[in-house]
Amino acid sequence: MDNQAKIIPAENLVNQKLLKGALVNFVHSKSMTLAEWRFEAGTPLPEHSHPHEQITKLIAGKFELSISGKTYQLEAGSAAIIPPHAIHSAKAMTSCHVIDVFHPTREEYK
Repeated sequence: MDNQAKIIPAENLVNQKLLKGALVNFVHSKSMTLAEWRFEAGTPLPEHSHPHEQITKLIAGKFELSISGKTYQLEAGSAAIIPPHAIHSAKAMTSCHVIDVFHPTREEYK
């Protein structure tokens, strides 16, 4: 087992534009992925699902999150747990800063 810590300097976290109106950077471990998003106001996140458990934490802004047909209004400091395979979508109601954590690792984003 590898017990070595890994430090990733901020300048090594490269922002990617996967969606119009959003920038994201990823950090991957052996069993998790962390995504840090910056959404422009009005940016939609299309409906989708994945086999990963997801925790979403809203750092700043107002974010509308729909999970399995139910819509929630998140404000700064709020968090949501999205079960594996749950169909979900979102919309940034204002400019937003969002942290997502996925388990297991999102291999497709490496």
